[in-house]
Amino acid sequence: MSKRFIGARQTTLAREVAVEGTGVHSGAPASVTLHPAPADAGLKFLVTKRGRVIAEIPASYSAVKNLTLCTVIGDERGTTVSTVEHLLSALRGLSIDNCFIEIDSREVPIMDGSAAPFVEAIDRVGIRELIAPRKFIKVLKRIEVAEGEALGELVPHSGFHLDVEIDFPCAVIGRQRMSVDLNPGTYRNEVARARTFGFMSDVERLWKSGLALGASLENTVAIGEDRIMNPEGLRFPQEFVRHKLLDAVGDLTLAGLPLLGAYRSVRGGHRLNAMVLQALFADNDAWALVEAPRVREVLPLERPISKGMMGYALERT
Repeated sequence: MSKRFIGARQTTLAREVAVEGTGVHSGAPASVTLHPAPADAGLKFLVTKRGRVIAEIPASYSAVKNLTLCTVIGDERGTTVSTVEHLLSALRGLSIDNCFIEIDSREVPIMDGSAAPFVEAIDRVGIRELIAPRKFIKVLKRIEVAEGEALGELVPHSGFHLDVEIDFPCAVIGRQRMSVDLNPGTYRNEVARARTFGFMSDVERLWKSGLALGASLENTVAIGEDRIMNPEGLRFPQEFVRHKLLDAVGDLTLAGLPLLGAYRSVRGGHRLNAMVLQALFADNDAWALVEAPRVREVLPLERPISKGMMGYALERT
């Protein structure tokens, strides 16, 4: 019996690709260029000003600076990048381990409010498999965090499983729940296109706080008193919980490596996702760094790979 670990090698982009848009909170234009990166480089933001890199910020839970309506990461000198969750979700959802993210603004563009434009950009250039074996953070025991009515937990699991539940006192949303074993195919088909959402009743308050200045019906599902304000309606049944799951994938990417574990979130959001990661890494007995077994196969290395090739499950043949 031979064993082959699907997605056993690290990946990066086949070549660079750029996207442009507007920050949902700042309202400012922003451009992002995704660059191939070598093995073990991880995901790192390179903040530029007039073409010069002024800060390097790793996509890490230890770099989180703010969690108000989005995830903000930064360095010790005060340089920050906000709304990183959708882009990080796309990278992790497609099993990309290494990427340098060049950005000329302090906020990742919102695009259409989902991760789909980032997925489409990555598809234009493709994904390259590297020689180095993929590394994971393996959850060894239950980690549970509660805050008010919100509950988050991580438990051991052989792959990456997410179970997300939301419950809003609003008839348009109500209670929704979604559970998936995440892999690139599931991410593309069930998660990536789900858009962020907000309530019309909150708009004036957010504007006064300097938030949501770039929000529009082009990038946000707007919820009125009793209906969806967007003329096209929803993209999916339960699009709201799908987007919360999309956010969770992005926030959990801040673990620094793919997780081998099952995540459960009830009435959570960016803050709860971050709290669970903090609790995990605060307990050295709760996790371990593991490496995929080396693949024994006669195939060319550093090769482009297909969209659906990667996952986290152990396959026996």
